[in-house]
Amino acid sequence: MSNDAPLGILRYATSPGSSSFAEFLSAAAPSLLPSQQLSSEPIPHGTTIVAALFDGGVVMAGDRRATAGNLIASRDIEKVFASDDYSLVGIAGAAGLAIEIVRLYQVELEHYEKIEGTQLTLDGKANRLATMIRGNLPQAMQGLAVVPLFAGYDIDAADGSPDRAGRIYSFDVTGGRYPEQNYSSVGSGSLFARGALKKLWRPGLDRDGIVRVVIEALYDAADDDSATGGPDLTRGIYPVVMVATEAGTERVSDDELGGVVRTILADRTGRPGA
Repeated sequence: MSNDAPLGILRYATSPGSSSFAEFLSAAAPSLLPSQQLSSEPIPHGTTIVAALFDGGVVMAGDRRATAGNLIASRDIEKVFASDDYSLVGIAGAAGLAIEIVRLYQVELEHYEKIEGTQLTLDGKANRLATMIRGNLPQAMQGLAVVPLFAGYDIDAADGSPDRAGRIYSFDVTGGRYPEQNYSSVGSGSLFARGALKKLWRPGLDRDGIVRVVIEALYDAADDDSATGGPDLTRGIYPVVMVATEAGTERVSDDELGGVVRTILADRTGRPGA
């Protein structure tokens, strides 16, 4: 290990510890935790994330806008990530802090797998994320809230289980974890997105059908929530859409999304009030 590493990390590097990387970091170098990375500058906030199940897995999508007060801080921020081979996490709230928590969470899952020689169950992954969100509660009480949406393909339930292998979990700022049925949304535009999901989601839709549903939900959210950014054909900026199935996680390409967005816009042009 480099001699430039913090002294605490050098002290704990060769000591046996738990399978939680977050616990290791809090003991070895707590100043590196996301909750300690605060700034007096205006904090950009991420907005709307949606997720929906289909028979083969789950789709998660997020718009690309971040806002700082009444300003657009970013038009192309990414808020949906693969947390490991079979799970996805999307973030709303204080954008910089949320992205740091996601990065720590990704390392947390990888660290657990290396120490224990096996992956956490999907429910266990949701519990680990809830613990990390709970650790951010003091910052949340100061207005730096991070509210994720977690989803994945449950490889354990897939064996002989009649249930769908896709799972969705929502959270609150205290670390409360809530399994969701069929679809969910978080962020400033979630109220409008959930209304769209309620009308558009139905059993039996395949991957392509659900991809269209989540993009339409984000479109409706952007139509009524100024903090949510809609698809930007001029700049070629589309929502980040990711899929988790038995084959793993994948990001839907912008080429595919461009075709879906154009189809939706053509339909909405004929029914602008719909």
